[in-house]
Amino acid sequence: MHSKVIFGIVLLMSSASATSALAQKWLPGHFTDAKGNRSDGFIYQNPGGSGPIKNEGFIEFKDGEKTNPYKLSTSDLQSFVIGKDSFVVAHAPGNETWAKKEYDFVRVAVDSDTKIYVTRGAGSGGGGGGIHVSPGFGLSTGGGYGTSYGGGLGISLGGGNGGGGKQKATYYYGSNTATMQHITNENFVDVMSEAMGDEPEVVEQIRAGKFGLKNMDKLLQYFEKVKASHK
Repeated sequence: MHSKVIFGIVLLMSSASATSALAQKWLPGHFTDAKGNRSDGFIYQNPGGSGPIKNEGFIEFKDGEKTNPYKLSTSDLQSFVIGKDSFVVAHAPGNETWAKKEYDFVRVAVDSDTKIYVTRGAGSGGGGGGIHVSPGFGLSTGGGYGTSYGGGLGISLGGGNGGGGKQKATYYYGSNTATMQHITNENFVDVMSEAMGDEPEVVEQIRAGKFGLKNMDKLLQYFEKVKASHK
């Protein structure tokens, strides 16, 4: 095949890939504002640049595919949902900061009396806003504000609000974001057994040492799979 033809094919493929990636940044979702009002539309979770309020995470939102977007800071919101994944506003616990932010969004990985939250690179230059949602199979979550959501979207822990590089996920537990504490190797079994107590099969595997903090993602997938089997 002629080199110019090959180059043209590669160029077209690259262009299609870039267009697809651009389209994926805006995903259907909704947010609940600080007064409890819900708005549906399209959300861009990691827009980059400066947010409306210093030291706060933010998202961009638009009512329709062709309408102009606007920025919403954590002060404007209680929570937002992209597809099946739910995020809530949280203050960095203790003396931590998330990408120099006091407030950011954390993902609700398990919604029970003892909730499990996840963010990226906490305390080391990352933030809750750095958790990307992307179409495909992945971790599902419970809604943080009284609504339950199943699987459908997955998360990627790279990138961030203007940040770069991949950083590992950091997990917290608590009855709400105000009581968040780190999940550690030492408290992992007790915390996760309590959070996933509605699924005895999962608790049995946790206590048998099948899962640990290093493979938390696999535990969360297994937990959602067991939950879904009852439906």
